[in-house]
Amino acid sequence: MEFNAQKIDAANAVVTSTIAKDVIEKNLDKVAKQASRNLNIDGFRKGKVPVAVVKARYGEKLQEDATSEALRGLFDAALKELNIANEDLIGEPNITKFDKKEDGSIDVEVKVSCKPTIDLGDYKALIPEVKTKKVTAKEVDARLEEMGKASAPIEKLKRKRAAKEGDYAVIDFEGFVDGVAFEGGKAEKYTLQLGSGSFIPGFEDQVIGMKYEEEKDVVVTFPTEYQAENLAGKEATFKVKLHELQQKGEPVIDDEFAKKMLPGEEDATVDTLKEKIKEQIKAEKTSTYYREELKPAYLDKLIEALDFALPATVVDQEVNMALNGKVRSMTEDEIKELQEDASKVDVLREELKGDAEKSVKATFIVDELSKAENVTVSDQEVTQVIYYDAMQTGRNPQETLKQYQESGYLPAIKMSMIEDKVITKLLDEKSGK
Repeated sequence: MEFNAQKIDAANAVVTSTIAKDVIEKNLDKVAKQASRNLNIDGFRKGKVPVAVVKARYGEKLQEDATSEALRGLFDAALKELNIANEDLIGEPNITKFDKKEDGSIDVEVKVSCKPTIDLGDYKALIPEVKTKKVTAKEVDARLEEMGKASAPIEKLKRKRAAKEGDYAVIDFEGFVDGVAFEGGKAEKYTLQLGSGSFIPGFEDQVIGMKYEEEKDVVVTFPTEYQAENLAGKEATFKVKLHELQQKGEPVIDDEFAKKMLPGEEDATVDTLKEKIKEQIKAEKTSTYYREELKPAYLDKLIEALDFALPATVVDQEVNMALNGKVRSMTEDEIKELQEDASKVDVLREELKGDAEKSVKATFIVDELSKAENVTVSDQEVTQVIYYDAMQTGRNPQETLKQYQESGYLPAIKMSMIEDKVITKLLDEKSGK
């Protein structure tokens, strides 16, 4: 089969060919013979079905298979000619032309993309200056006070009054939807901090102002994304009784408190705790500094300094994602304009292309950096991060992981983790850690 295979650049190539009719017919005979050995057709023993009968009954499907076989042969020969290994391919081949001619031949054009070749050069010379983050005594004292307040004992109010924000209300409650009590909606002598946002939106606001032994109907609507599907988006009435109010007592910050906060250190003192707090705040500041300032600055320098070809298929995918996001934020009238004028879509795609290319370029640079620095992230680490994030936000970890898997988000999450890990390593080395 004759073809023309040319590299557009180091990451993209185009293959053109005219697939002759006799090539497809040979493939058709081949696939028909293979099918005849396995098909069960009434009136014929298995494996003895005549090829002519198979062609007559399954002609259209066999024609598709024969054409696909010819395309695969063309593709394999072209890759060999271009010296591109299968493992270096990115995405599926893009058939940009497929014209059937009157003589039975087919004119085809196929575009392929492969991994770019990247020379990082002296990438460490581009790492920005890393400043040491300072922590003041005032910041340490403020954090210590927060910890003290959080662990202070809860005490009964010495005098009765109406409930207000910040109080700990001891309540009985039972929830009903359409007059029917639902599972998990009942508790007695439950302690709820008013204003904490830990209950359904609107519940705590309606408890504020209640008096001792007062009973009240609290009407709320469950969020549409509520984890219990039978309650999501529904209005519920809770019968609530307030028994008593409690408040946090005054915190006692002493060596005993320090030992409680640092269970692994027997001789812990307040000074020891302050040192630990100082280290924690410094680590938090450094992490934010890396994430918000140094990492973007370093990636921008690398993107500007390194020049290499980008796989067109990946750039197109990035543009499509950005375009979909843009469309989701548009009004109906704006979407209608795009539907009526395809040239406006092209203009919009061109506007998004620059940022898409930067994003793709950054991804390949990070991948190359991780290889140079021998930095990896295991699938188990990805799962742990997803589980932790889900638990922090009150979601089901297993369901969240499944959703990410089905949506195809895991590779992006993994790449983001690799990016953080490798750039943090380089910045730490620069700072002398």
